[in-house]
Amino acid sequence: MRAFRIAYDGTSYFGYQRQPDVPTVEGELFAALARLGVHDTDDSRPAGYAAAGRTDAGVSAVAQTVALDAPEWLTPRALNGELPADVRAWASADAPADFHARHDATRRGYAYHLHAPDANVERASRVLDRLSGTHDFHNLTPDDEGTRRTLDAALDVEGPYLVVRVESPGFARQLVRRIVGLVADVARGEREVAVVDRALSGEVLSGPEGVAPAPPEPLVLTRVTYPDLDFVVDERAAESVEGVFEARRVERLTGARVAATVLEGVSGGPRRSDDEIV
Repeated sequence: MRAFRIAYDGTSYFGYQRQPDVPTVEGELFAALARLGVHDTDDSRPAGYAAAGRTDAGVSAVAQTVALDAPEWLTPRALNGELPADVRAWASADAPADFHARHDATRRGYAYHLHAPDANVERASRVLDRLSGTHDFHNLTPDDEGTRRTLDAALDVEGPYLVVRVESPGFARQLVRRIVGLVADVARGEREVAVVDRALSGEVLSGPEGVAPAPPEPLVLTRVTYPDLDFVVDERAAESVEGVFEARRVERLTGARVAATVLEGVSGGPRRSDDEIV
């Protein structure tokens, strides 16, 4: 059994989990394994395969983790030879025969980059402090079961961005994005901090009082922990990740400058500097 760390830019995919007729990260991974002769396309999935989690459409990852019965020659570098540029393997580890990438993960971490230059940081921090700990998050997920979770939530301020960091042994669907939606509403003064207590109570918040998920694109799966695995970074594969994502970073910075130029031309005034935008 072999486990692989996978990084990807999720903006071009309809989520991680394979679906018919639309591009997904898992679909690209299975196709790459088939081209390498490790996966028979007549089977639903590769032998022994499991993934740490199923990110939503548009969500990216640093440390998605997959495991399967793999030959010794299947390195991250070899896998990248068949993967698209926006899906990159970068580390691997030997795993026990009964290892399961989802069930054996002890902790997962996400970071959400919320652009909120006018937000009240103190109010945002109060929301996250209240949400930390063990609670029933039934108002912050569409799930009907498994809504009681234990979270550690924290806030970093990076220029105009509030970076919401949440860690837990496991997450209900949309939980992080709805937490961010609640943080954004309170930090911008659209709701009072007291709404957090209502969200964590037995009361059902629905309709206009419900909490909608924040957009998926600013969310990144940053961490998946396995205490008994020793991941080794494939240096050449890691260089490939750095090259691909540095090029994407520059491309998007350039796009921001172009958008700022258009806005400046229409409004007749200067826009925010690059340091304020990104």
